[in-house]
Amino acid sequence: MSAPSPAPARRAALIYNPTKVDRDRLRAQVTHYSRLAGWERPIFFETRIDDLGDEAAGLALEEGVDVVLVAGGDGTVRAVAHALAGRRVPLAIVPSGTGNLLARNLFLPLDDPERIIRAAFDGEVRPVDIGLARITRPDGSETVQGFVVMAGMGLDAAMIANTRPELKRAVGWVAYVDGAARSLPRARSFRIVYEIDGHRLHAARVHSMLVANCGMLPAGIALIPDASVTDGLLDVAIIQPTGWFGWVGVWRKVWWDNTVLRRSRAGRRVLQRRGRDTSVRFRRGESVDVATVPAQPVELDGDEFGEAVRMVSRVLPGALQVIVPHGHRAAP
Repeated sequence: MSAPSPAPARRAALIYNPTKVDRDRLRAQVTHYSRLAGWERPIFFETRIDDLGDEAAGLALEEGVDVVLVAGGDGTVRAVAHALAGRRVPLAIVPSGTGNLLARNLFLPLDDPERIIRAAFDGEVRPVDIGLARITRPDGSETVQGFVVMAGMGLDAAMIANTRPELKRAVGWVAYVDGAARSLPRARSFRIVYEIDGHRLHAARVHSMLVANCGMLPAGIALIPDASVTDGLLDVAIIQPTGWFGWVGVWRKVWWDNTVLRRSRAGRRVLQRRGRDTSVRFRRGESVDVATVPAQPVELDGDEFGEAVRMVSRVLPGALQVIVPHGHRAAP
């Protein structure tokens, strides 16, 4: 009786944005830990202006890799995650860039990328949700894109579009303050109709409509504190302030209420006794359909995606396999 043939050696792929990382150091680390694990030499893909990472991820899948590491900004993570959604190949997110939004929401160590690289070869695999947005343009054309953190329509997208790239490269996510300052003076509410999970239509005048897979932003800001990457639901934030005092209400809700008060028992009691604040309203469901005329700017995970008259978002529960270090704190 012949001896069983040995199992084929495993192989990793690294997809990285060369403007966000130390290319030589990163490739050397991935090669080192791949060798220690007894895997084949990894394959490397650099993102390009015309490929944020989705094309590279497709090529990696064609090569039959066993894990994909991604290092870059939030746009690179979003593109690669979209390509891997529904596939059984896990993703290891090496914190890079300025936002690291999905890494933050997974509580990954942002200051120790080597720990994530090491975990890519021996860590734990956790299923997390991913969002899918079908965006309809004013001319009727459509595009389908994934998002791992949130999709937005309205002022938040305008703020991102108005953020100067050179400032973002220099000071990171703080540059969005500049984008806000350039957008707020011209901000106007717009009318939307929306429905959640196919239930009855609602109409509202809003400044922004946010659909979130998870809700934590840099600096510990809890934009949508109950949003979770593992609950099989999308959380919706409808931002509709009235005048400048209304914007104060938005700030209080997002920063003071969600980020400060909710963290203590006494603070939560204060929130329970306070009257209803309509400057920000929250909803939840598996799918969200929002339409507007005229077209409004849209964004996905902090990247602008032009203008749209309709955005239909739905959640793909547990569709993305993410690698975390052994014993890592579970995502909420």
